[in-house]
Amino acid sequence: MRKILAIAGKELRQARRDPFSLMMLLGIPTFMLLLYGYALNFDVRHVALSIQDRSLTAASRDLIASFVNSTYFDDAGRLPVELDPGSVLERREAKAVLVIPEGYARDLAAGRAATVQLLLDGADAQTATTVLGYAEGLVAQQTVKIRAELSGSAAAPPIQFAPRVWYNPELRSTNFLVPGLMGFILMLTAVLSTALSVVREKERGTMEQLLVTSLRPGELLIGKTIPYLLISLVATVIILLAARVLFGVVVRGSYFDLFVATLVYLTGALGSGLLVSSMSKSQAMAFQVGSLTSMLPSIFLSGFIFPIRSMPAVLQLITYAVPARYFLVISRGIILKGAPLTAYLGDLGFLLLYGLIVLAFAWRRLVKAEY
Repeated sequence: MRKILAIAGKELRQARRDPFSLMMLLGIPTFMLLLYGYALNFDVRHVALSIQDRSLTAASRDLIASFVNSTYFDDAGRLPVELDPGSVLERREAKAVLVIPEGYARDLAAGRAATVQLLLDGADAQTATTVLGYAEGLVAQQTVKIRAELSGSAAAPPIQFAPRVWYNPELRSTNFLVPGLMGFILMLTAVLSTALSVVREKERGTMEQLLVTSLRPGELLIGKTIPYLLISLVATVIILLAARVLFGVVVRGSYFDLFVATLVYLTGALGSGLLVSSMSKSQAMAFQVGSLTSMLPSIFLSGFIFPIRSMPAVLQLITYAVPARYFLVISRGIILKGAPLTAYLGDLGFLLLYGLIVLAFAWRRLVKAEY
């Protein structure tokens, strides 16, 4: 234990004397949370909506008001009847155009189905899909209102639809993204910090001096890992505080459960960094390999941004080997749902297994490596 503490103390002193390393371990996670937290936002609000009202009646104005007053759409101006509404979308003067035909009010008064048209800019398919859902909901509400007015105040729709969203009632994408950001940032910084630490010893020629001492490979691994594990846990606290203050994300579950899950997740991430360092001969190579093996899977194959169920079958199989996938499920469950860690023992078990495997491979390569 004394040898392990000596190695850990040396790493902490070296990290303290290296401002760049401390900035990468503590400052970059906060910066990345700010950058991605504000830049990645799937909430669609204030969509520019141009309106071509060919009816010019109280009924058409009522429909327009339901769109504009919903906060989903902003009135981008009225279009002349003779103007082609598609030209507005081509010039990007609006993201959507609502076209109300001349006979709109007449059809409603006669009890017939009235037709309106919504033209959407589908260049951004995700935004267009969201906007289309908003429009369908507004039209459905307006339909219920019109039926009640035509049939009398006592009339009611045949189905009482009362949706209720749990865990994220406001449907804020920030609440959905912050747990994923935490997993992505911790994986990236933990892998790079340990990888660069060991490779730095190689480049300076001090690794040979460590290996000829009485240190065992396991003691060297643990001594190298403990300081960066502690620093990564401090970075986790900073991320949670920044998420609470800046984005209003509250941890609804147990902080202890979240700490245990993060500790297991970081163990695997630090082990991956040691494994990368054993295969790299320079810091530049370690940075490239570490970034490739930690950043890309954590973003694209973890369910952080893209749903796993919509991926091709081959990629879905590959995601089972990505630790960020399991940490994402656990962190969202604890942070958003307030669920206990016992509900995710399977995911936690995989993270523990992953950490043991990568540490075993790193230990084996450290024993056989020729420095």
